[in-house]
Amino acid sequence: MRLSYPPASSYYAATAAAGPPETRATLTGECRADVAVVGGGIAGCSAALHLAQRGYKVVLLEARFVGYGASGRSGGQLIFGLAPSQKALTAQVGRDDAHRLFELSIEALDSTRALIDTYAIACDYAANHVHVATKPRHVRELTEWADELHGEYGYESARLLNRDELQGHVRSELYLGGLLDSRSGHLHPLKYTQGLARAAEQEGVRIFENTQVLRYDSGGDRRGTGGVAVHSLRGVVHCEHLILCGNAYLDGVAPPLARRILGVGTYIIATEPLDPTRARALLPSNAAVADINWILDYFRLTADHRLLFGGRVSYSSMQPPHLTESIRRRLVRVFPALADVSVDYTWGGYLDITMSRAPDFGRLAPNVYYLQGFSGHGMALTGLAGKLVAEAVSGTAERFDVFARIPHRDFPGGPLLRRPSLVLAMLYYRLRDLL
Repeated sequence: MRLSYPPASSYYAATAAAGPPETRATLTGECRADVAVVGGGIAGCSAALHLAQRGYKVVLLEARFVGYGASGRSGGQLIFGLAPSQKALTAQVGRDDAHRLFELSIEALDSTRALIDTYAIACDYAANHVHVATKPRHVRELTEWADELHGEYGYESARLLNRDELQGHVRSELYLGGLLDSRSGHLHPLKYTQGLARAAEQEGVRIFENTQVLRYDSGGDRRGTGGVAVHSLRGVVHCEHLILCGNAYLDGVAPPLARRILGVGTYIIATEPLDPTRARALLPSNAAVADINWILDYFRLTADHRLLFGGRVSYSSMQPPHLTESIRRRLVRVFPALADVSVDYTWGGYLDITMSRAPDFGRLAPNVYYLQGFSGHGMALTGLAGKLVAEAVSGTAERFDVFARIPHRDFPGGPLLRRPSLVLAMLYYRLRDLL
């Protein structure tokens, strides 16, 4: 039996290598493992893979399909740093940990490429990313950012571009300058996530799909083992350690975590295939691009010469009206020459954000770990997060705890008002983008 990856309108689902894989088994009955991982996205697959490499017996439980959530739907941009600025992180955790976090974000880029190479994951990886300025204020911000990267962090891969230099990477008159990073890049996220899952299976991980976790009991199961019992609709996994990687798709499994994140809808279109020459005329270095507005536009070319363009979000949990046409208008604003190009795919999904936009890693019990809150900046970091939690389970938690020390708060307003409160708060940032 073969099933498509929702949403059916996703370019990624239509172009994943060899189509969607054969459906994996659903968990029925009881089984035992050293570690159970909940969530078949990049973080979960990476955690399972790195634990299996260390000799652990691992079971991964995915409610739908591997890559169903944000990992298989995102813009596919691999970017250095975290979602908040380094200045904001320094204010939260101090200079030393801010430096450690930045260094780990660079390791995340290198680790992604290493996994691709080691396991021969065919995921259309390409180097280069550019942050672009749409107004003079942004040029000043990018200049300050470049000075900080070079002076404070010694990061030389990022290079400031003036308007003329930017034309060698983005042929649009809209932008006034940019910050190019040759170490960052982009890929096909669903192919990459599927590839990580296959790599984990090669290392001995058992993956169960269509297996939604309902709850877990920690501190001892009915057999008296002192471990964790993870319950799905039709089965139970008995394990010594549990790792929760469901992010915005955990669906109430861990209520204390749900209060610290909100799912934000994000949306993307992919054009019809362009003539290769025309495509490269738009983005000569094949870089991925994102502006630095709060509600940002981001885009890149695909391996088959489409322009993939994201540019709408929904904080209200409701899909914006006239979605395809509204994103297409933003695309044509960047590249007026594409006014004649049709859109073949429109899709969306949820990413999870925290109050501070910093990732939220930690423990709910000594043997229950979680990874969440990547806040739209997780394409590379989720893979490293899986590696770090595998280290922590193995008894070496120093690097994991750099992230776990980041302070986090619940979203205000409780279950009924926290989302309307966020919608009102985002009005300020939308207005600021216009200035």
